Amino acid sequence: MIAFVFPGQGSQKINMLHDFYHEPIVKETFFEASEALGFDLLNLIQYDETKLNQTEFTQPAILAASIALYRLWIVETGVEANYLAGHSLGEYAALVAADALDFPDAIKLVRLRGQLMQEAVPAGKGAMAVILGLDDRGVINACEQAAQGGIVSAANFNAPGQVVIAGETLAVNRAMETAKVMGAKRALLIPVSVPSHCLLMHSAAEKLAQYFETFSIKKPKIKVIHNVDASLHEDSAEIKLALVKQLDQPVLWVKSMQTLEALGVNTFVECGPGKVLTGLNKRIIAEGHFFNLEDQAGFLEGRSASWIKK
Repeated sequence: MIAFVFPGQGSQKINMLHDFYHEPIVKETFFEASEALGFDLLNLIQYDETKLNQTEFTQPAILAASIALYRLWIVETGVEANYLAGHSLGEYAALVAADALDFPDAIKLVRLRGQLMQEAVPAGKGAMAVILGLDDRGVINACEQAAQGGIVSAANFNAPGQVVIAGETLAVNRAMETAKVMGAKRALLIPVSVPSHCLLMHSAAEKLAQYFETFSIKKPKIKVIHNVDASLHEDSAEIKLALVKQLDQPVLWVKSMQTLEALGVNTFVECGPGKVLTGLNKRIIAEGHFFNLEDQAGFLEGRSASWIKK
């Protein structure tokens, strides 16, 4: 069985998807996104790196790129996923692919999400860092010891021995040093403007919940594994709650992939810019097939792979 997985913020880069700009379905997808946003999103991706790295523009750009690739894949192969998942922001792409969210609505929604996240924490107050070579419990303990009344916690459980932490800048710096004392091989700050998936995002989560009160989400046509609990949800209210919780609670990526493996998935297709999830999944799943659709080479590999053909 096949799972398509969609990347989150950080996978963006200037001129991403350049291999596919000539494809009609890709052009149509970016046009649809631009109509919803009121500005030329493809032009921004090609020429405006400063805006591309601002959260409110990053999120719709990655969503549009991911859906453009997914639509192109369906048009060219007709092979659909059995399950879907997305890392943080990527969960919105998964829900669009599952027909639970309308694409134009989702584009506007993730831009709002980015704005709410940026407004929640003044520049410089928050930080994120990746801890390498320390197990989950060790990272959690390091954060607890380093908090000292501040906010710092595990934000992304990405792979065995790779956990991202987030919180107030000083507390994150203390946690990095504590983690190294406890045996972490490396602790590195991540260049982001927003400390996602920690309590600093609670006000953004509350505002997103208010927005969802008048927002429509349908039952997914393809089952989606959600970040916050590594579980399937089909009820609209449950999906909304999972998306709200996702903002200030950690991404359980390892457990999400293990859930897919337990469901019988053995092929993991990363659909979006970058190859980060493919690398993580190879560390989580002992045996499986992994590839991404970032460029023409990835598409050719997928189309020629015997395990993905009908």
